Amino acid sequence: QVQLVESGGGLVQAGGSLRLSCAASGRTFSRSTMGWFRQAPGKEREIVAAISWSGGRSYYRDSVKGRFTISRDNAKNTVYLQMNSLEREDTAVYYCGADWPPAGPIATMRDEYDYWGQGTQVTVSS
Repeated sequence: QVQLVESGGGLVQAGGSLRLSCAASGRTFSRSTMGWFRQAPGKEREIVAAISWSGGRSYYRDSVKGRFTISRDNAKNTVYLQMNSLEREDTAVYYCGADWPPAGPIATMRDEYDYWGQGTQVTVSS
């Protein structure tokens, strides 16, 4: 069993930065693929970034490449999402997900994730 708690969301102006954190409980965290997803009003939940259990492999959706960075600290059972150069289109509720047991080296599809946090709101104003 994995429990996830996100934090770090808030209101920021376009061009600004935020760092999201996802704290996980459970001994399986260090072997889980982790991902950040987001869901805007009226839209489907979409992947933002994912990271393999070792941190050696990562994935980003095209629209955030070069602006967002996913990382993890297995000693702290925490995964992070550093978001720079934020745009209004990044406004959404951001969710942390865990793929356990891992379906492969890295998971990029929503259905591959087994555990979810409650979400944290990110609002980017112009």
